[in-house]
This record gives sequence, structure tokens and C-alpha cells, in this order.
Amino acid sequence: MIPIRTRGGASPRSSRQAVSEAPPSRVVPKPVPEREIKDARGYQLEQLRRRYSPKETALANGAVSLLFNLTPSDPDFPFDLDHLECDLHIPAAYPKKAPQLHVKNNGIPRGFAINIEKGWDRLVEEKRGASLLALTKALDRNLESLLSEQKAETVKLTIFKDTRHLEAQPVAESAKEPVKPLAQPPVVRRPYVPEESYSRDQIAEAKARRAQEVRQLEARMSRLPGYQKSSDGVIYTLPLEPKGRASLPVGLQPVQSIQLIIPLLYPLQSLKIILNDVESDEAEPIEEHFSQKAAEQKQMSLTSHLNYLAQNLHSLAKEAQKPTAKTPPAVETAAGLDHEAKGAEHSSMLDDGKGHIHVIPRPPEWSYYGANGSDSSEEDSYDEDDEGGGATIEEEHRDGPGLPTQTAERGTAMSFPSIELHGIELLQVSILNLSVKCNRCKTPNEVTGLRDNLEKLSSCKKCATSFAVRFRQELIHQSSTRAGFIDASGCTMADLLPSTFIPTCSNCSTPSATGFLSVRGEATTNVCRSCHARFTFSLPDVKFLAYAPGGGALPPTSSPRRKQERLGLHVGEPLPNRGACAHYRRSYRWFRFSCCARVYPCDRCHDEAEAHVNEWANRMVCGWCSREQRYNVESCAFCGRSVIGKKGKGYWEGGKGTRDQRLMRRNDKRKYRRLGPAKKDD
Repeated sequence: MIPIRTRGGASPRSSRQAVSEAPPSRVVPKPVPEREIKDARGYQLEQLRRRYSPKETALANGAVSLLFNLTPSDPDFPFDLDHLECDLHIPAAYPKKAPQLHVKNNGIPRGFAINIEKGWDRLVEEKRGASLLALTKALDRNLESLLSEQKAETVKLTIFKDTRHLEAQPVAESAKEPVKPLAQPPVVRRPYVPEESYSRDQIAEAKARRAQEVRQLEARMSRLPGYQKSSDGVIYTLPLEPKGRASLPVGLQPVQSIQLIIPLLYPLQSLKIILNDVESDEAEPIEEHFSQKAAEQKQMSLTSHLNYLAQNLHSLAKEAQKPTAKTPPAVETAAGLDHEAKGAEHSSMLDDGKGHIHVIPRPPEWSYYGANGSDSSEEDSYDEDDEGGGATIEEEHRDGPGLPTQTAERGTAMSFPSIELHGIELLQVSILNLSVKCNRCKTPNEVTGLRDNLEKLSSCKKCATSFAVRFRQELIHQSSTRAGFIDASGCTMADLLPSTFIPTCSNCSTPSATGFLSVRGEATTNVCRSCHARFTFSLPDVKFLAYAPGGGALPPTSSPRRKQERLGLHVGEPLPNRGACAHYRRSYRWFRFSCCARVYPCDRCHDEAEAHVNEWANRMVCGWCSREQRYNVESCAFCGRSVIGKKGKGYWEGGKGTRDQRLMRRNDKRKYRRLGPAKKDD
């Protein structure tokens, strides 16, 4: 094939390189349409008409009003705003005179509408020469920042009554009684507290964290009864089940839900709560106390704040009641003087170096909200065995699948040593199906429908010996491959049948509403119903480990690390000779054999190097991209290239055929290929 040459003998590739390396002085601006040069106003109006289909109205002095809806294009737009009703006034002298924008949304307060209109004016000044369509797109990109600004001040109209007819009364009537000056209360002047300002980086970081924690809160709480969310996404009504409701004051015992107020600049601005179904006198001290603690611990998430409130509402009530306790003035004065005297004496002893008591500060990780002088004994503990406990997250588990936290280590442990979890935070067995062997006749039987702490009674299908099986599940994650324990009497574990698993998305921490039937050795792939993130899990093998009655060694909670050979491969680069060997020249891959976990191009190469018989290779390394993966018959799961030369033409390829001519069938055309007449007669 003859390469195409341009003028001067340069190839197209060299000419493209020359264009890309041209000096800046030779770069020309984008051409402007001739119609826009002749009539810029009409051309840009036509662009808006085609883009938004506005309602057009003629104004005085040749101006035009375009009324259209601007829908935010940001998929993560945090405000509950379907569209922005824009009334764009374009004067007749445009582009010499700037266009004006008027916001017509009734649901937007006038102060925020003024911010948007001022933002439009700033865009017009900054982007001089830009078209109306470009300015509208710039407004769409900056809409979130404009709505996040402080609300602009607006004019407040006050109605004054006419009191002149009262001033016209006779002076004599007013002189009958002397006018007593009214005692005016002293004016209390509050100190001026300047509003705290934040940088753009702080605001952006706060918005990102608020969006993440709000998504997590909605994923965990939206399915609970009584959950409500305001239209602006600031106020959330959440159910609350406090720990030890009977120990709460009588006025706080009726509380069933709270209103959580999350500012737009959270966590720069502190949280606030409102206790529902409670009198204000009882609730206000606790609400203020919680806001102070939340402001001190800004590193905690929204879910952590809710858990703390549910677990320690009784302690917050006690702390809130301490300042309200009144003591007689004389006793208070005496106690204060005595305390000051003791403090002065103690400080003098410390100054002289005679003090023998050294105060060691409490480690911050020991207390949830830090040391604040309150007794942090059994009241602030998170012991799940205490009666009456339960945060709002506990309410979620009533509807969804139960998540066990601690399981007695006895019976038979079931684990998945080589489990593969991609995009999954937690995995649990919802419905377990097993194959068990009878202790009497060793006949395999099936036990299906095992759930957490549900005992199944059955009998052997051959000898009718009865047996019982109970399953106690645990959570599977990256640091633990144990799925739970099985208590069996009259039988032993044989194998795992296809069972149902419930994954929890690692992106939004939302457990799947429906389980997924998984078969051992096959991968299960699906998407999260909340955030639409993709996840995959695979169970290559299962291990059963029986515990001795008196204890013994614990089963491994994490998969053992196999010592794999270092191949020195680089992802994206082909294997040497593309993975082919002298035995199979069209097999473009290497195999990792399960018998020794070593990599060889084929079974013959394995048998030549090892002293044991090869077993089935369940993993392979692509010869085109050097990526290790599960065994695929024809192509790579990553690059898609064929690993058998021509698809459908591979013969050995995973043990489906043979190349031993003595074992081939008579009708196989390869049985007598390249053989002479003498060997054929033999």
C-alpha cells in the first residue's frame, strides 16, 4: 500500500505534527458567522429561540422580553429547584447596552433572586463580547454558587397610621392631670459579633462533605416510618428511639422523633435539633446542649451524631438540668469563697513544687464528645446488652436484613478463603442451602432454606435417621471470609449448594433489598438500586472447619496469603511470544493451575516442570494484555482479544479435547494428519 503524501513530500502524520507545533502567533481565532457580523442582536436572539423556545413580548423603545425556563444541568444540584423562570430583557441597542435578567420564581425568596440577578450582571461585565446563549450557559454553571450566597437585604414596607386627629385635642384636657414620665426599661446593647466568613476552598469542601453525609443519612433512614425531608433539603424529620426511655425525665419520655436541621454550609455551621412531642421548656435546654457538643465535634458524621443522641439522651438531660439548680445566696457565697480559698491554696502548692498530685488528661479517643466534666461511666457506654437501647439505625434493621455483630464460636465454621468482592462493603448469607452426610449411613442429603438462627429438622432419605441443622450467620468483608457457624446434630457438612446472598454497596452503604442467588465458582454481577454503582462477588471455594467441643484452634478469619511466583509482567504489555508455547502455538495465554498455584503455558509444560499430575486451571493470564483473570474459553475479559487464534477453532483449550492421536476418534480429521501410509496401517 502506497502512503499518501501531501505537497512537499510530507506524510499526513508529519503535517498534523507540524500543525500542533505551530507558534502561537499563527493561531487564528474561531471564525465568526457572517450573519452574526451583520446583525449580532438578531443572530443571538435566534439562538435563544432555538434553544429555549421562549415566550417573546415586545417592550417599549424596541426592547424584547424573552420568558423561558432554565433547568439546572448539574446532576448533583443540591437545591430543590426544578427550573429557573428567567425574564430576559434585551434592549434595542444590544450589544452596546447590557441585557437585564429578572427572576420570576415564586418559590425563591426575593433576596436569593437578587443574588442571581446580580450574578448575571457580573457575568455580563466579565464576559464582554460573549453571546446571550453563552451567558445563559455560564449562569447555569454558576447557579449553585449564587444560591449559596448570603441572602441579600430587601426593602421592608411599614404601615404608619395617621394620628394627627389625636394631636388636635384641647390642651386644657391634657393639663388637668400632670403627665407622669414612664419608666423605660434600660436598653441592653448586645455586643456586635461579626459574621464569620469562609474561603472558597472551605465552602467547596463543606459542600462535598455535606452531600456525602446526607446521601448516607438518606440511604439509611429513608425507609423508616416517619421519615420526612423538606423541599430545600435542610430539615429532616427522623424517628428516634432513645436508650433507657424509662430513665428519662417525665417530660421527655413521649419523644418519638426529632427534626434535624442541617445548614447549607455544614459542618462549618453547627447542627440543630428540635425534639417533637415534647414541651418547649423541657426540650430547649437539651437542644442547646446538643448544638454545643455538635459544634465541638465537627469531625463526626451525621449518623454518629444521631447515634450519640439516641444513646445519651438521658445524660444530656442531666447535664442540661445542672445550671438550673438554684442554691441560696448565702450558701452559694460561702461555697464560692471556700472553693476559691482551696483553689488558691492548691495553686500555691503547685507553684512551690510541693504538689504530689498530677492530673493526667483523658485521652480523646476514650470519650465520644471529649472530656467535659460530666461523669462518663455507664451512661455513655454503647453496650448492646443494656435494655432499652437502640438508635435510629437499629430501627432500620427491623425492616431490612439482620446484621449479626457477635457469634458464639462453636460448631462448624463456614468460610470462603478465596472470595472476591468488588464494590461490596459487606456480604451476608440470607438463605443457606447445604448438602450434608448422614452420620449413620453416610448418605448425602439436602437441607434448604436455612436462615439466621432458624433450626431445620429433617431425616435421612435412606435410613430415616433424624438430624437437625442451625445456621448462625456472620458478616463477610475484606478482612473476614467467615460466613458463620453451623450447629449440626446427626450429620456432617458435605458441600454448599446454590444459596442467596445480600451484598451491601461500598459506595452508599445500602444493603440490597433483594438477595442474589450465587453458585460456587461463578461470578455474580449487578448494580446498586440506590446509587447505581456496579458490584461483583465470586465464591471460588468453600471451607468447613469443625470445632472441638472443648475449644481448640480458631478458624482463619481472613484468607491465607498464597506465595505466588513473581512473573515480572506489566499490565497492558503482551506476554513473551504472546503466551504461546511449543506445544500449542495458537494458545495466546498462560494458565494458573489449581494443583500448585503456578503459571504455565499449557498442561504439557506443567507436567515437564512439576512432579505431580496437573489439575484443572481455573485462572489464566491473557497473552495480549498480561492481565490475570478467571478462565474464559475464547477471549480476554479485559481487552476482548481472542486467546485461541480463531474463535471456535481451539481444540485442547481447557480440557475439552485431546491431541493424542492414539486417543482421537476415527472420524477426527486430525487423527491421521501428517502420518505416512505405514503408520496409518498400524
